[in-house]
Amino acid sequence: MKELFIIYCIYLLLLSFITFCAYGIDKKKARKGKRRISEKALLSMSFLGGALGGILGMTTFRHKTTLEHWYFTFVNILGLLVHGALAVYLFTLI
Repeated sequence: MKELFIIYCIYLLLLSFITFCAYGIDKKKARKGKRRISEKALLSMSFLGGALGGILGMTTFRHKTTLEHWYFTFVNILGLLVHGALAVYLFTLI
């Protein structure tokens, strides 16, 4: 079970890094008026394990942080809670 926990942590870190980069790329494209990453893709990455990267990306790039986009904060926090709880559960199985 220890291997499963380690693999899951690596998955979370990798997806968080990808999500962080996606928020940065989307912000850069928004400034230049180019075709952007869809909100659906950003939210999916955040909920599927990249919530830490999503939260860091939102705060670092000041992207999707207005009240108009409240659901980004909600999905990132929800994803962080779900995957944090799953990581704790997998850790207790060791």
